[in-house]
Amino acid sequence: MQDVKPKPRFKWHIVVFLAPAVLIYTAIMIIPIFNTLRMSLFTDVDNTQVFVGWQNFNTLFGDERWADHFWNALKNNSWFFMIHMLVQNPVGILLAAILSSPKLRFAAAYRTVVIVPAILSFVIVGFAWKLILSPLWGIAPWLLDSVGLKSLFHPWLGKEEYALTTLSLISVWQFIGIPMLLIYAALLSIPEEVLEAGECDGLTGFSAFWKIKLPLILPSIGIISILTFVGNFNAFDLIYAAQGALAGPNYSTDILGTFMYRTFFGNQLQLGDVNMGATIASAMFGIILVGVCLYLFAIQRRLRRYQF
Repeated sequence: MQDVKPKPRFKWHIVVFLAPAVLIYTAIMIIPIFNTLRMSLFTDVDNTQVFVGWQNFNTLFGDERWADHFWNALKNNSWFFMIHMLVQNPVGILLAAILSSPKLRFAAAYRTVVIVPAILSFVIVGFAWKLILSPLWGIAPWLLDSVGLKSLFHPWLGKEEYALTTLSLISVWQFIGIPMLLIYAALLSIPEEVLEAGECDGLTGFSAFWKIKLPLILPSIGIISILTFVGNFNAFDLIYAAQGALAGPNYSTDILGTFMYRTFFGNQLQLGDVNMGATIASAMFGIILVGVCLYLFAIQRRLRRYQF
């Protein structure tokens, strides 16, 4: 007689352990996202929420009063992101490659110095750099004057053509330790046998990094790239701390986060509009979602194919 295999028991302990995290994530992330999307489809008429469908999005993208601010914020946000991609991540990779060298002395101290700014408050960083770069009482003019380069100093946070780039570089200074640590961990995870085999083939120094280490850490580089994208298109704190809700001068540092905050909560120049604020937040969500999906379904697959 053939033995009947017992049905596998449902593993309830998995549900018990996952339930708290799922409930908390749903309460503080999933529900607010869907509520924001819902609010973007309504407008306020005599203190009554009226369903208008996509009209708020048509207003945001097409109405001159709203569209100019939106496209300006999107352009500034894209520039903010590109500076991080072109400066922060390559320099972070370079620092990780240098600090992962076993011959480097005091590497732990150097890593600490690089990562410390990332744990500082945005408010502290924003006000500190605003004081440092102040043309009246900042130390930047004095430092440049001490080396005979005072003519190069400009009120970088006060000029439209310099303000956004200056704040982007301040953000790079603050967060360069994060890609450095991620790449540093990826470099340390490379098996020694692979590096020794490369040495036998005459690959050392930069050639070893370019031909052996870099292909192996491409997935990690992809991860820090998408984290940079999501973080930069969610940025708000540094701009607000340094330049205020109006993101001056003349909205030259206005990004999607400050534009959404100013619209949602209002400021001295306008009343708050929760429905248009939710519309901007939904547009931000859509931009980030498209970028993440592009990474997951296009770039990440190619990285895996290249790696293996």
